[in-house]
Amino acid sequence: MNETLVTVVGNVATEPEFREAANGAASSRFRLAASVRRWDRAKEEWTDAYTSFYTVWAWRALAVNVAASLGVGEPVVVQGKLRIREEEREGKRWLSADIDAVSVGHDLSRGTSVFRRVSQARPLLTDPVRPASAPAEAPAPAIPDRESAAAGTEVPPF
Repeated sequence: MNETLVTVVGNVATEPEFREAANGAASSRFRLAASVRRWDRAKEEWTDAYTSFYTVWAWRALAVNVAASLGVGEPVVVQGKLRIREEEREGKRWLSADIDAVSVGHDLSRGTSVFRRVSQARPLLTDPVRPASAPAEAPAPAIPDRESAAAGTEVPPF
């Protein structure tokens, strides 16, 4: 259990790429840019010092929600397991930092967000656990679709 857990605050640098394997397993990946900001005393303003890039991987339900919720440039907080990968491409050695995400969310210190709970199955109207007067949860989107979610358009369930 010697996993390196990290929390990284940054901006979504690429559109989340959603894939579904033949067995139905969902995965999503995007690049995260985390810039270090420093106070420049001479200019009396904040400036970017350098930017680190991470490839964020999400799996299963988190992958579906990431693809449906995130867009390029949005501020996010990512928590997960850090993996440093070493590869060789065209005779050159490359290192990449990947994060296997456990949790991803909008950074609310830089804006607002609206949370919409999704579920895999719709509850029955006569569900004994939930009173008939209680509102049902929204169904999960079949294909992640940010625009229809933002517009409030209903997307058919899985």
